[in-house]
Amino acid sequence: MFTLPLRPLLGRSALACCTFALTLGLSAQAGADEAFPDRPLRLVVGFAPGGGADVVARLIGARASQALGQQVVVENRPGATGTIAADNVARSKPDGYSLFLGSQSTMLVAPSLYPQLPFSPLKDFKPVSMMVSMPLVLVVNPKLVQAKTVAELDEQIRKAGSGATTYASSGQGGPQHIAGELYSHRLKVAVTHVPYKGEAPAITDVLGGQVPYMFANLPVAMPYVKSGQLRALAVTSLKRDPNAGDLPTMAESGHDGFEVLTWYGIFAPAQTPQPVVDKLYGAVRASLEDPATRGKLSEQGFTIVGTDPARFSSFINQEVPRWASTIRDLGIRPE
Repeated sequence: MFTLPLRPLLGRSALACCTFALTLGLSAQAGADEAFPDRPLRLVVGFAPGGGADVVARLIGARASQALGQQVVVENRPGATGTIAADNVARSKPDGYSLFLGSQSTMLVAPSLYPQLPFSPLKDFKPVSMMVSMPLVLVVNPKLVQAKTVAELDEQIRKAGSGATTYASSGQGGPQHIAGELYSHRLKVAVTHVPYKGEAPAITDVLGGQVPYMFANLPVAMPYVKSGQLRALAVTSLKRDPNAGDLPTMAESGHDGFEVLTWYGIFAPAQTPQPVVDKLYGAVRASLEDPATRGKLSEQGFTIVGTDPARFSSFINQEVPRWASTIRDLGIRPE
C-alpha cells in the first residue's frame, strides 16, 4: 500500500488554508474600500468656528457630502495651533472616516517649534489634497507710517534702529509671525514682535495706532485698505494675487524668494487604503470644481489649488525640512 507522508500533506493543507484566509481578507478589504463610505465622516478642524479654517471645512464638507453620498460632519477641536485636533485624527482608525483639515501652521511650523509633539506630519498622515491657499498682505497704519512702498518701509525700519519698531501678529508660530520674522531677518534689523490671541485684536491695535504694521490675511485687511484706514504695500506670494488688485509681491519689492502662504488641506491617518484616499480626493475635486463653492472661497480671498494626493505628499515631504531650517535660521522659539 502506498501512503503519502503526513508532514508534507499537513504543510500543503496549512498553506492552502493560509492562502485562502489571505485571499478572503484581501477580498473583504477590497469590498470595504468599494463600499466606502457607508456612514457619515468627520472632518476635524483645529480652530474655533467662524475662522478661515472652519469656513473652508464647511464649504468643502457640504459639497463633498453630495459627492460621497454621506454627510461630512465638521468637528472643531481648537487649541495648541491645531495640534490637538491633528493628534486626535492621527490616532483614529485609518478607514477614511476621520479626516483632518491641516494647515502650514500645524503640519510644517508646529513640528519644528515643538519637537515633542505626539504625532509626525510625515509618518502619521496620508495627504489627500491641498485645497486652497492665500497670501498675507503687509499693511501699515498710514497715520504712523509714511512709507508707500516696501522699500520705503525698509528704510524707515533701518533708520529707527534695532528693536525700535514693533509689528503685530495673530499669535506665536503662525504665518503672520513667520512672515514678520522673515522680513526682519531680511532687513538685518531686530523688530519687536507683539503677539495677540487672534487676528482681530492684532489688526484692531494696528488700526488704533498701538502697533505700526503687520502681515494680515487678505480678506481681513482689504476692507480697511479700501476705506483708507490701512495702507497695503505688498503680498507674500511669489505671484500677484487677483484678490489684492495691483499690489506687488514682496519678491518684486526687493525681497527675492519671499513667500509665506496660508493653505488648508485634508489629511487622513497614515495607513488609510489608497482606494479610499483616491475616493476622498475625488470628492474634494468635485467640491472645488463646483461654481458656487469656488465663488464662496474666492470671496473669502482664497485661491483654488486642488493638488492630488501624490503632489500634495511630495509637497509636504519637501516643506517639512525647509520650514525646520527656516525656523532654526530665524531663531523662532515657543513662548
